[in-house]
Amino acid sequence: MRRRPFVYVASILSITTLACGGGQPAAQPPAAQTTAPQPSGANNCSALPNHGALKAALDKATAEDKSGLNNQMWATLVDRDGIVCAVAFSGADRAAQWPGSRVISAQKANTANAFNLDSTSNTNGSGQANGLALSTANLYSAVQPGGSLYGLQFSNPVDTDAAYQGPSGNYGQANDPLVGQKVGGVNVFGGGLALFGAERRIVGAIGVSGDTSCADHNIAWRIRNNLALDHMAGVGGVSGDATRPDNIIFDISNNMSKGGFGHPQCINTEDAAVLPVVQQ
Repeated sequence: MRRRPFVYVASILSITTLACGGGQPAAQPPAAQTTAPQPSGANNCSALPNHGALKAALDKATAEDKSGLNNQMWATLVDRDGIVCAVAFSGADRAAQWPGSRVISAQKANTANAFNLDSTSNTNGSGQANGLALSTANLYSAVQPGGSLYGLQFSNPVDTDAAYQGPSGNYGQANDPLVGQKVGGVNVFGGGLALFGAERRIVGAIGVSGDTSCADHNIAWRIRNNLALDHMAGVGGVSGDATRPDNIIFDISNNMSKGGFGHPQCINTEDAAVLPVVQQ
């Protein structure tokens, strides 16, 4: 066996030093971190509901809304930095929903957070004086070939290491492995909404997946309302309805959106005008 003399000499020196009382044992390297890093700074999970509150709001929303396929759902909250703060599912267990919808819900939350603005964006004559709320549903037409945002959906890929790490048994629980991670991703159909707290300031976003994209939008809308994070009266939007500024828009005809922010109709689609109006 090949010897490693530098290791041997280092060991002799260490033993000699200790025997002569000339020092303390060398500091050991810190133990590997076993929990996901938690966000810090002004924009963090402390401004958002916890797992239990998200779960309760999701269960209430799925009970209220029967549109689409009437499936069970996944929901994810992210903070303003795109860090996942909570993941929850409705139904008896994590097999009651489409498994792929867990990561899609996180993508939608990341997208809604990434492409929404509040009034703090306005400085020196630039930015949005009243903010600009865009649901992921509002992005559908703009990213199609020839659209004004074509290619946006490829701009921020999902971090697959964060998205698919285990253990799978924790998915949808308070200790879901996504919590504390920046999963990334851009999703351009219904189900993602920015969350507006006090004084109409964005504190993060919610993403919902598990059904048709129209039903996903409706469930996300109801969850946001249940959590009282829709303080959006006066916030700018593209829906044409000041009481629902980032609502889904059904104005596509002959594969073209009249206003440029339309979304396709889904089966068993609920009238978007019956969704709760936003709050002051």
